[in-house]
Amino acid sequence: MSTAAMGKRSFGAFLWDYMTTVDHKKIAHLYLAGGGFFFILGGIEALIIRIQLIKPENDFISAGFYNEVITMHGTTMIFLAAMPMMIGLMNAAMPLQIGARDVAFPFLNALSFWLFFFGGILLNISFLTGGAPDAGWTSYASLAMQSPGHGVDYYVVGLQIAGAGTLMGGINFLATIVTMRAPGMTYMRMPLFTWASFVTSILILFAFPPLTINLFLLMFDRMFDTAFFNVALGGNTIIYQHLFWIFGHPEVYILILPFFGLFSDIFSTFSRKRLFGYTAMVFATMLIAFLGFMVWAHHMFTVGLGPVANSIFAVGTMAIAVPTGIKIFNWLLTMWGGQVTINSAMLWALGFIPSFTIGGVTGVMLGSAVADYQYHDTYFVIGHFHYVIVGGSVFGIFAGLHYWWPKMFGRVLNETLGKWTFWLFFIGFHLTFFIQHFLGLMGMPRRYWVFLHDQGLELGNLISSVGAFFMGVGSIIFVFNIIYTAIKGEKAEADPWDGRTLEWTVSSPPPYYNFEQLPLVRGLDPLWIEKMEGDGTVPPGEPLDDVHMPNGSILPFLMGLGFFIAGFGFIYQDGQGSLWYLALYGGLAFAIGCMVVRSLKDDYGYYIPKEELQKALEGEAK
Repeated sequence: MSTAAMGKRSFGAFLWDYMTTVDHKKIAHLYLAGGGFFFILGGIEALIIRIQLIKPENDFISAGFYNEVITMHGTTMIFLAAMPMMIGLMNAAMPLQIGARDVAFPFLNALSFWLFFFGGILLNISFLTGGAPDAGWTSYASLAMQSPGHGVDYYVVGLQIAGAGTLMGGINFLATIVTMRAPGMTYMRMPLFTWASFVTSILILFAFPPLTINLFLLMFDRMFDTAFFNVALGGNTIIYQHLFWIFGHPEVYILILPFFGLFSDIFSTFSRKRLFGYTAMVFATMLIAFLGFMVWAHHMFTVGLGPVANSIFAVGTMAIAVPTGIKIFNWLLTMWGGQVTINSAMLWALGFIPSFTIGGVTGVMLGSAVADYQYHDTYFVIGHFHYVIVGGSVFGIFAGLHYWWPKMFGRVLNETLGKWTFWLFFIGFHLTFFIQHFLGLMGMPRRYWVFLHDQGLELGNLISSVGAFFMGVGSIIFVFNIIYTAIKGEKAEADPWDGRTLEWTVSSPPPYYNFEQLPLVRGLDPLWIEKMEGDGTVPPGEPLDDVHMPNGSILPFLMGLGFFIAGFGFIYQDGQGSLWYLALYGGLAFAIGCMVVRSLKDDYGYYIPKEELQKALEGEAK
């Protein structure tokens, strides 16, 4: 759908279109918009934290509210901003990269988004109803069990709903990559971003169930007085930590691996060279994912697991540095001798390498069980974590938005504004987090509301807070860039970057069916092969015929709404009156009713006649 056509439609028609869509490209827009909204919320929470810590013994916010803000900042940024924006980029590019017309289960794709969205809204409504979660983003049972009010209940229910959506998304992407690759697109011809999406989806499939189980156990302990984590009744709070980190450490790789793949594509495209060591990069991705499940207890070195367990997890942690190092050298060697173009997307990719490397080095330091007794629960860990997640995932999100914006929206983001965003954010990022390693080594504990005079922590915290505002200004300029581009941006051609992969063979933005005929893939970087050896167009891999497409549906939105209403019932089921039971059973009945309708009502989709596709092909030829 062109931008001009969108402009002519009423807002109501536009809204209905997005509420009922099952098109992976529009669902990508929804994920990016939803993730962007929560990214702004999380950013505001981060600025509140840094204002509170800008000087000693500050009273900008109360201690209780500070606990809520740090909890919601971490939870929002990880579950509601970084992951959805990552899944949005996967939705936008992956089906195009493998030559597919959509994902394997378009209806499920829409349901995934609406569950994430309603889960995130439910979680944030807690601010308006008497207190947000306040037990940290990990919500350890020892704290969460003691937390008064309903804040932690919002955390449990909101993340259950949003997590179910993510799990469905992972299954969907796996099925798509396994079953819907274009003719000739063997596994070892897939772009690195598609490989990374594939491996990440496997991680989601195995990492999210432990989180789901953990949240269920915590929910039952808080709401129904069971004793899984209640030590007085024979429970064990350490089990919560194990289950959380069996999810939590693979989650770090869920957040970073897709961007490893994306940076591989960006370095290759803007160096005008095939990716150096493609096969090694694929196996390094798999090895990182495999080892990611073997190291969860390095978050628990100070718990008292004993020297044998600590040693095993320390060795496993350091082993992950090997496949990561392979990737970094391969990226450098991809650029070596290439015709390197420096633009906004490439700047984010170049900024990522040193930033993420610093995060990796401090990770190996934390992986030493002996030294971790000094680092644990200090600002050293905060510095490390943000170097990995901001220096990896957030830089990757910005790079991916600049790289694929022309493909998604048909306009190229302004380069000057893009570079302003990069330099302000990059400088602010290092100002904010580099100094935090030293604050941690000087003894500043994480999650503290105030620090005192004459502890030597004033200057470091001031620098850190100033850097946070640099990042805030950079983000505001990026939002302005989006608005400016929508109004005045130059229209994008099909292949603005002289690309190498299949997404650059279709118009920008792509037609709703993606490909008139599925492409025939003759090797790695199929478009580049045709540019070098053929006429620059990828040949069709099938005769022109009618194309089957799925119908849109409002049911995913309604299912998400049903679980959202039921969530309030779960949270307030201990209250007086029958209203909350009505919400609980009514919401569940409504959601299950939608599922029954979906199951019993046959929806065969529709066909695009080949005559329409023929006209489109003739138009492209002209």
